Amino acid sequence: MCSVTADQNPRTHRQCLTKVLTIDTMNPNVKKVEYAVRGPIVQRAVQIEKELKAGAKKPFSEVIRANIGDAHAMGQRPITFFRQVLALCSYPELLEGNEFPEDAKERARRILQACGGGSIGAYSASQGIECVRQDVARYIQERDGGIPCNPDNIYLSTGASDAIVTILKLLVCGEGRNRTGVMIPIPQYPLYSAALADLGAVQIEYYLDEENCWSLDVSELRRALVAAQQHCSPRALCIINPGNPTGQVQSRQCIEDVIRFAAEEHLFLMADEVYQDNVYAEGCEFHSFKKVLFEMGPEYSDTVELVSFHSTSKCYMGECGFRGGYMEVINMDPDVKVQLTKLVSVRLCPPVPGQALLDVVVNPPRPGEPSFNTYIKERTSTLQVLAEKAWLTEEVFNTVPGITCNPVQGAMYSFPRISLPERAIQQAKEKGQAPDMFYCMKLLEETGICLVPGSGFGQREGTYHFRMTILPPTDKLKIVLEKVKQFHQSFTQQYS
Repeated sequence: MCSVTADQNPRTHRQCLTKVLTIDTMNPNVKKVEYAVRGPIVQRAVQIEKELKAGAKKPFSEVIRANIGDAHAMGQRPITFFRQVLALCSYPELLEGNEFPEDAKERARRILQACGGGSIGAYSASQGIECVRQDVARYIQERDGGIPCNPDNIYLSTGASDAIVTILKLLVCGEGRNRTGVMIPIPQYPLYSAALADLGAVQIEYYLDEENCWSLDVSELRRALVAAQQHCSPRALCIINPGNPTGQVQSRQCIEDVIRFAAEEHLFLMADEVYQDNVYAEGCEFHSFKKVLFEMGPEYSDTVELVSFHSTSKCYMGECGFRGGYMEVINMDPDVKVQLTKLVSVRLCPPVPGQALLDVVVNPPRPGEPSFNTYIKERTSTLQVLAEKAWLTEEVFNTVPGITCNPVQGAMYSFPRISLPERAIQQAKEKGQAPDMFYCMKLLEETGICLVPGSGFGQREGTYHFRMTILPPTDKLKIVLEKVKQFHQSFTQQYS
């Protein structure tokens, strides 16, 4: 309530009635941020769920959220060993009993001993708990065939997203034609476009080749770079491998070509490798950028600046809610590294339960330990089921006239191309919607299936797609695929 009346001081009275923060006075970059994975489609899905609970009659009984890579929400079971260690860390009194295996207790004791007051409720060092960073370094070294990894180059983070945004903050500077440009794939994970918009950086789009299983071609990188040099200063190149939303797995030769390109053009490399265990297609293999970089020799391994990212949210773990992750920095300027350490200290530390989870992900049961057989069985089964669902999704979509789906080589998503009738495209434009947004919204309203339109990830002009996770249980996934198939046929007929 304003204590100054209009009669006493009209100007002050008007100021009292006007909010300090309005849509016109807020940070303009925030208004440019878009995040399709949790955008209008998802907001409508939440409304529909509430309507169903209130007794509304719909042509379906539930909303199936196939829009986001949230494995446990889709029914994937957690790895027993991981949850045992987390339970012990959360309630150390359990260490006194006999309910948990000794290898789980040993991991929990080691983590707790590294925590302030022996509690995961205490802050950790801003870079992360030292013994966890040591375990991450050992994991990377083993993964990469013995190539050394320094724990001082490891920064633990709140999922991979937090680390990616942190690095982008370091990179962005300049004004006008000198403003930082960052090369991102199209289609891309919307975190990148959202973060770049928030930071006021320039988004440089390079297109993946849909006709060749979403492969990456260096000639396309060069085209995008040359075009961008006219209006910004390209400084970084982001790669997502395996791909999100496109599911491709980059070949070793492709990674070598990208590293050479980055070296030639003096670009900072960002390798998003959060799906590194999710490789399904025969003949495909995950190659870390760090491993390939060092195997290319000192000409590259001593000079190319690289940051790689990983997370506990994907792969066979699917532990999205714990927000565990890390990044490894290679060849970063020592003075910049000091600034990075300062920047991460502002947010105090990553969630300590997430750090504990990350520790057991990179330091799982070993052969001969009590939990090893159960761990291997659960891990193998989870990845095998995902591989079967990847194959099933591709097979079913490619039987539908008007839908074309590349092989889901890895990650957790299909990104099929859809042919839309001209009348549907025109009606979408009249509503002010992207045609594939119009399509996905109709799909949601008629079937209860929540997908993300391809326009939210970026796509070539005149093409339309949607992203769908392969995470629902197999029986439910078959229902989803059949419903999408029937909807596409009826939609095409309705608007033809």
